[in-house]
Amino acid sequence: MLNVLEFFRNLPKKKCSQCGHDMHEKADCYGNLCDECDHPAR
Repeated sequence: MLNVLEFFRNLPKKKCSQCGHDMHEKADCYGNLCDECDHPAR
């Protein structure tokens, strides 16, 4: 059986659904836009 920590370490990087760049994941973030695309001034 695969160790739970290894499972999460091996997941692919989350990508922004708008620009496609890798996202910096936050512990409580379920969004699919990076900080640049989700900026309120845009």
